Amino acid sequence: MADFSSRREAFERKFAHDETLRFKAIARRNKLFGLWVAAQLGKTGSDAETYADAVVVVDLEEPGDDDIIHKVMSDLKTAAVPIDEDQVRGALEGFIDRAVDEIKAGK
Repeated sequence: MADFSSRREAFERKFAHDETLRFKAIARRNKLFGLWVAAQLGKTGSDAETYADAVVVVDLEEPGDDDIIHKVMSDLKTAAVPIDEDQVRGALEGFIDRAVDEIKAGK
């Protein structure tokens, strides 16, 4: 019975670790994406950082990526940046691998 308990505890630790990594990776992805969108909007320096932080916060409002997509599409449209939603979604998805790599590298 002790062996089963050890396996269960190991599984629970791995699950908790994986969920923490997933949360960090998505937050990092959103930050990288926010910086990319900021560049599309012509923002630099602290303005770009502030914008990227706002993108990270927006994603915490509801599950999924629709809230973040809605925000940046609205901002891009207001700034008359010619980019469509498919390009924006592709950019967002493209940052996940980089985010995971950075986290694994300890950045």
